[in-house]
Amino acid sequence: MRDAELFRWPLASAAEAIVGGTLSARALAEAQLARVAASDAAIDAWAHLDPLRVRAEAVVCDARKGVGRGLLEGIGIGVKDIIPTIDEPMQLGSPIYAGHRPQRDAACIVRLKRAGGFVFGKTVTTAFAFLDPSKTRNPWNPERTPGGSSAGSAAAVAAGHVGGAIGTQTNGSVIRPAAYCGVVGFKPTKDALPFSGVHVFSDTLDQLGTFTRTVTDAARLAAALAEPGRIAAAPARSETPPRFALLDRFPWTQRNDADARAKLDAAATRLRQHGAEVLAVDFPPSWREANLVHRTVMLFEAARNLGELQERERARLSPKVNAALDEGRAISTDDYKVAMVLRDAAIVSFNEWLDGFDAVICPPAPGPAPEGLGSTGDPSCCTLWSLTGFPALALPIGLAENGMPLGMQLAAASGNDDGLLAAAAWCEARLPFKGLLER
Repeated sequence: MRDAELFRWPLASAAEAIVGGTLSARALAEAQLARVAASDAAIDAWAHLDPLRVRAEAVVCDARKGVGRGLLEGIGIGVKDIIPTIDEPMQLGSPIYAGHRPQRDAACIVRLKRAGGFVFGKTVTTAFAFLDPSKTRNPWNPERTPGGSSAGSAAAVAAGHVGGAIGTQTNGSVIRPAAYCGVVGFKPTKDALPFSGVHVFSDTLDQLGTFTRTVTDAARLAAALAEPGRIAAAPARSETPPRFALLDRFPWTQRNDADARAKLDAAATRLRQHGAEVLAVDFPPSWREANLVHRTVMLFEAARNLGELQERERARLSPKVNAALDEGRAISTDDYKVAMVLRDAAIVSFNEWLDGFDAVICPPAPGPAPEGLGSTGDPSCCTLWSLTGFPALALPIGLAENGMPLGMQLAAASGNDDGLLAAAAWCEARLPFKGLLER
């Protein structure tokens, strides 16, 4: 492959080539920087990117030959701009924090660097990781949203600016943008990846996640950020075909696109043809309002965490953020406590519901990225797995009739991150998808 095309390399392949001495971190970084220069004007994926610092980091990585080679050796990773990094500003997608410089790295960034990687730059987030659209556009069609709140992370990976990026999810902020941008989004079990130091919206629901172009890369990046041994660095090969539950919709989702539903059904059929057991299941009737439990927890905690900021800066917060915080302030402590008890019950109930299945297949969003830039899309297909903290993964499986990516979401019981990755890798091998870089 020509040096100019090195940005196409998957993350794991590039890291292994750097360790093996057949690729330099500097050559990879130069190809990625050239890709950013050629394409980011139409996408706006980056909140802060310093090419000189990227080159310097790559040179340092190349000088480490034979010393402390890690899972991300020589790899620059995009980092959502609510995650503090000592070498770059953290501006939270808001003018209130313009130019803010953190004093230390978040725990996940410490681990990223320990694994041999470096921060390529800060990717665009919606303001305070909530619902207001960001400046970022979808690389497949700049007239459509990339999703949110991890907009820049998903777009940067899809466009080939980096092989991997870190995002966060409180409701649908990893899985949805991954599906909209045609990449793999992985949200491990809550707290499998350290959240310490990251801007908090909801203590109970906030979770770290990753964006990559393959399931193998998702495992490698997550393994580097997790405690050693917590997540395997490569998906296990399944000796027998997986057993899946198929849930075609969530009861609180307002609209399910017919094209997306057809693609999900076709994927399930193809998996059955390859030997998987795929059983259609009904959503448990007693949990048809689990979305309201999620909303109560999320907004009560958001008001608690951002209340002081709102009192000080209400005029500079958006109407959506103010409305959410005002709603959270109106929730009583008793109602919040009831919601937390219900959340605990949901975790037990859905662990039992998933017993006997390797994963549940469900939509990651009601349809492809919606037209226009006035919203970040509907996160409701992700709500249950954010409420319970179960691991979930978005896998691209095809294109809608309008040419936009469509995905499949897989989720598994709490703690079964390796099993989910193995099942996703099995599906990926049988549901070939050409990403934006392969077209």
